Amino acid sequence: MSKIRLSIGGACLAVALISSSAVLAQDPNPAAPKDVIFARKTLMTSIGTNMYVIDGMLETGKIDLVSGRANAESISAMLMAFPHLFPVSTNLWQANVKRDPASDTLADSAIWESRSFFYRESMSASKYAFDVSRAQNVADFSKSARDLRQTCDGCHSTYQHKD
Repeated sequence: MSKIRLSIGGACLAVALISSSAVLAQDPNPAAPKDVIFARKTLMTSIGTNMYVIDGMLETGKIDLVSGRANAESISAMLMAFPHLFPVSTNLWQANVKRDPASDTLADSAIWESRSFFYRESMSASKYAFDVSRAQNVADFSKSARDLRQTCDGCHSTYQHKD
């Protein structure tokens, strides 16, 4: 292939990339609100699945540091992404309405009213999970895991509708 054709192809690709990024910049969240709600519910389920393993270790006293640290590392990463799955367009709570458990939200509007606090709590929980993932002994693992559980429970009690 000639250098001219490669140059023209490269120029076309550059124009396409610039055009597509300009289009994407116009809509920072092209996903439908129900799709975003479904995504965050899926993420919460994964966080919960990983957390239940850690909770079980704490309840039984049978701490497996290798396994628990792996679960905590996953939780930490997921919690860093978590608050970004609450764009204003997903503030769709309605009282006394039949909800689809997969795509309807249980999030209280307080999340959007106190966005910076919600974000800080998510990052605190992520940090506790990270601390669990780096624990070198059972005592440190247990303390950080309890801090993580307490932070998660506090967030649930503050921001989840109980209807």
